[in-house]
Formats: sequence, C-alpha cells, structure tokens
Amino acid sequence: MNDLLRDRDAWSMENCSIARTLEMIGTRSAMLVLREAFFGAHRFDDFARRAGVAEPAVAARLKELTADGLLERVPYREPGQRTRYEYRLTARGRALLPVITALRDWGDAWAADPAGPPIEAVHRHCHAPVRARLVCDKGHDVTPDELTIQAGPGLIEARPK
Repeated sequence: MNDLLRDRDAWSMENCSIARTLEMIGTRSAMLVLREAFFGAHRFDDFARRAGVAEPAVAARLKELTADGLLERVPYREPGQRTRYEYRLTARGRALLPVITALRDWGDAWAADPAGPPIEAVHRHCHAPVRARLVCDKGHDVTPDELTIQAGPGLIEARPK
C-alpha cells in the first residue's frame, strides 16, 4: 500500500471529484434521464414516458442537468405551435458515456434478470459488444489490484481536529 493510503487521515476529501459528480448525477432519476438522453430522448414527454419517473421529478432533473451543463435546451417549433424546448447532451454530458456504460455492464453481470440483460450496446460499424474498460494512458488494462492512489494537484491536507 502506498504512503498516501496508509496515512489516509492526513488528507481531506472536501474537494472530492466523486462527491462533486454525485451532486450532479447521483439520484436515480438523474441517471435515468441521462440514460434516456443517451438512448435518443430529446423532449420532455419522451423523458417522462421512457424513464418511468414522475413528471415533476423529470422536470426537476432536466432543470438541474441543464444548470450543471450536462444538457442544453434547444428551441424547436412544430408548425402552428408555440416554441418549445428539447434537451440535448452537451460535450460534458456525452463524456458520461463510459460511466453509463460501466453501470450497465455491472448491472448486466450482477443485477440482470435470469433471461439476461434487456439491451446490448454494440459498435455500429462491426456490431461487436461495447464494454467499459479501465485502461492506463499507455493502453494497459488495469485491474483493481493494479491501481495505486497518489496525490493529485488538488489534494487538500486534513484540518487538525
């Protein structure tokens, strides 16, 4: 074990990236709205119908995800109707695809029905299954026992009690 983990009480996680991410996407309804955005939903009615979440919760999540920069509101207008808005993933939102994929992979392995997973993600060009992988910048697959935690530039020392 490295020194950083051995002396865990010496550093604070008050600026933890995981905690900050969960503040944005850490509710069931937020994840289901994002799932539907990745599956192609753009309009409020589509999110409400497909996510299986009550309309007030969908409205709140769309507002929060937009405020956090994961979705953007784009105006559209049907002929003879007033201007309405649809929701599109931003680059920041699209960057969550590996997270959604990893959750799906885990759910397929550990929480799927006995018949198997309800959907399969495949590469459009070769039709091979798409999976999340933990890979270092040099291209090596990384297992949990090969992962080391080290200080980053934003590490904060723990405040003395």
